[in-house]
Amino acid sequence: MAAEPLLRALMRMRTLILDPDVLVRAVASGRQKGQHPRWKRVELRYVDLKAGRHLQVTAYDETQAHTSNYALGEPGQPSPAREAVDDLLDEPFAHWHVETTTEQHQVRVTKKLEAMVHTTARAEEVEVERGHDRDKSRMLAEDDPVLISLGISTAEGRVKPSRQAKYRQVEEFLRLLDASITEARSKGHLRKASQDDPLRVVDLGCGNAYLTFAAQRYLTHVRGLPVHVTGVDVKQQSAEHNSRVASELGIDASFVVGSIAEASLPEPPDVVLALHACDTATDEALARAVQWQASLVLAAPCCHHDVAAQLRRTPTPAPYAMLTRHGILRERFADTLTDALRASILRLHGYRVDVVEFVESEHTPATPCSARCAPERWSRAAACARSTTTSSPPGGSGPAWPSCWTEAGRRGRALRGRRVAGRGGPGRPVLPRQRPRRRPGARGGGLRLHRPRDRGVLRAGDAARGPGGHRQRQRRHRTGLHRRRRDRGHRRSHHLDR
Repeated sequence: MAAEPLLRALMRMRTLILDPDVLVRAVASGRQKGQHPRWKRVELRYVDLKAGRHLQVTAYDETQAHTSNYALGEPGQPSPAREAVDDLLDEPFAHWHVETTTEQHQVRVTKKLEAMVHTTARAEEVEVERGHDRDKSRMLAEDDPVLISLGISTAEGRVKPSRQAKYRQVEEFLRLLDASITEARSKGHLRKASQDDPLRVVDLGCGNAYLTFAAQRYLTHVRGLPVHVTGVDVKQQSAEHNSRVASELGIDASFVVGSIAEASLPEPPDVVLALHACDTATDEALARAVQWQASLVLAAPCCHHDVAAQLRRTPTPAPYAMLTRHGILRERFADTLTDALRASILRLHGYRVDVVEFVESEHTPATPCSARCAPERWSRAAACARSTTTSSPPGGSGPAWPSCWTEAGRRGRALRGRRVAGRGGPGRPVLPRQRPRRRPGARGGGLRLHRPRDRGVLRAGDAARGPGGHRQRQRRHRTGLHRRRRDRGHRRSHHLDR
């Protein structure tokens, strides 16, 4: 492989890059000796857009990628794609890698600014992928009849913007369910179902049965497993609505009205689901799963009030009081302690428990986690690592607040009302003024932010005024009292002179 002039090699690569029927991909990287190109790495490929075929250039700098699409242009007319390629060839890159449908070309620039070109023929001609938007791997397609009937997707088969979070939650749940059932069946912990004896799945606290219908649809139509699902909820209205939806979709499902602790099923289920069961309802669901000796359990705890209330009522012994002294830390500690106890109790009953993340917090109010069970009786139980609880406003009245709002309020009050020794006297709160004031003489809403006033500085004469002397002076300055007294004294002296 002998060296050749750099310009000749780059012109040959230019011809290949500008041929949209031949180019698969081109990559430029590295830098020539003593030179610094504008980009660290550049990738080129052709994509088919609605406006026609374009050259897509993805340039990488130190922090991010910048993607641009250039039209090819008509023959004999100025071409934005040709100009973009010429600009990149002028950059002092040290390496060019050009892939075509039949060959691969490697160009390396030496210290003497000569080109070392290595060409390799492909074993067979490859097909070029020109797609721009790649279809994402979905457990259930957006146009699935179940999603349309549940109101997650529109009649045209597109997920509604307001239901994107619910759709992501369903997708993540189905991924977790699919992995759990696959592993349980491979290890022989979950029985093989048949048409005469389908797999029995129960959803405790199903509500509107979003996940119930999604699980049945995925397991039957995608996995090809015979499944019968049963939903349990305390509301008669939910049972009637879910039964109507199931009959419209032709889904093999039944719904029972009753509490989780007292619901009666004709046969023990193989798989138990308990997603977002509030507070101790999750514990009731886990207790029923153990009572039924279910092979697979998926639980996503929602709220953790019971242990948190006990921690508030009971004094915490030292040195653990540091965990429960502050409300935000006490709530998080209660969440972790509750799920740790649940996982430990399941292990005592022969389950192998894994705590894993279910859905990210920005997609759902609760962030459930999942767990796996024991070799003797395999299952996955879910323990929540983070959840959004609710709490009442100070005084116990008014609507419930999400815990994130409550914690932010506590945090804000703690910062604004903190007590700092040596400032403003012992035990005096430092409350900086945050309200912006209009600049004197300004028009059109001009604002000036005042810096917090240092209230711990004593001036001459404060000590003589006795306790609170400096506070009286500050109060007069705030209210403008000193200016009124000064003006009143000036008017009085002027009257006596007359």
